Amino acid sequence: MLRLGAGSSDMRKILKDDILLLRLKLLIIMCKAYLNDYPMGKYRKKAIIENARSVFDLLPQISSEYGERYGHIFNFQTYAESKEEKNLYFDVFQQRVHLLTVMAKALAEGHPMGCFREKALKDNISAICETITFNSDAGDIKFLKVA
Repeated sequence: MLRLGAGSSDMRKILKDDILLLRLKLLIIMCKAYLNDYPMGKYRKKAIIENARSVFDLLPQISSEYGERYGHIFNFQTYAESKEEKNLYFDVFQQRVHLLTVMAKALAEGHPMGCFREKALKDNISAICETITFNSDAGDIKFLKVA
């Protein structure tokens, strides 16, 4: 049998950082679906609220070390060179994610979304996506050690 992917010895334990990032991406996808007028039934509303709550609860537990640990993969290094400014921009990133969770919960609960709130949601999602976008520069990807 042909087995693809990492072996069990190469895998690491899932960290809170990983869970936060996965739930954040799912929350972004669901918010974009709302913005593109996809139907939002009770299950999607419930999923948005649960993911927003989970991201909101995990966010304070993630420190600025996350930016230092994953800065070579994500776009944190493009914002600043010094450690202090990296921490500042990671704090701004955290505030944007916090705002996204609040806005996502509000839209799932049926609060009115005018054109200005929709624009703010789009801008916030764009800023978050720009930060967590994968940096595909081969020199920065240290975890790809493929022969």
